[in-house]
Amino acid sequence: MMTGATGSCACGAVRYRLLSEPFDTGWCHCRNCQLTSGAPAMVFSTVPRDDYRIESGQDLIGRHESSSFGARRFCSECGTPLTFETNFQPDTIDFTVATLNDPSSVTPGFHIFYGSRIPWAEASDTLPRHDKFRPDTRGLPDGEVPQC
Repeated sequence: MMTGATGSCACGAVRYRLLSEPFDTGWCHCRNCQLTSGAPAMVFSTVPRDDYRIESGQDLIGRHESSSFGARRFCSECGTPLTFETNFQPDTIDFTVATLNDPSSVTPGFHIFYGSRIPWAEASDTLPRHDKFRPDTRGLPDGEVPQC
């Protein structure tokens, strides 16, 4: 992937640009992701907060406190999930990889909340699977794993 990658919501009202290379790309199978997307899982990647730039549609972005540890942002026109902001990682933002104009440029490297997967939606890859967050998740309080 090249710095400067762009993406948008389904209706195109919200457009964004990444100013750095994404990292920590992975599948999330938590129940909140299932309900938010209407799909068995979502793929997120991470950039520093200041490197996720909204280029148009800022006033159309809605916010939903979806868990005790974070909030999701979405296009209020078409409902496309855009980001997840985690309280314990205040300097970064997770964005939905499928909203990139070229989502194939970022590849997932793990599964989280695999213990919450829908039984008929088994992953067919060989990526590491974690029932909740990865043990090395940045910023998690010692030994505490928030419920999703």
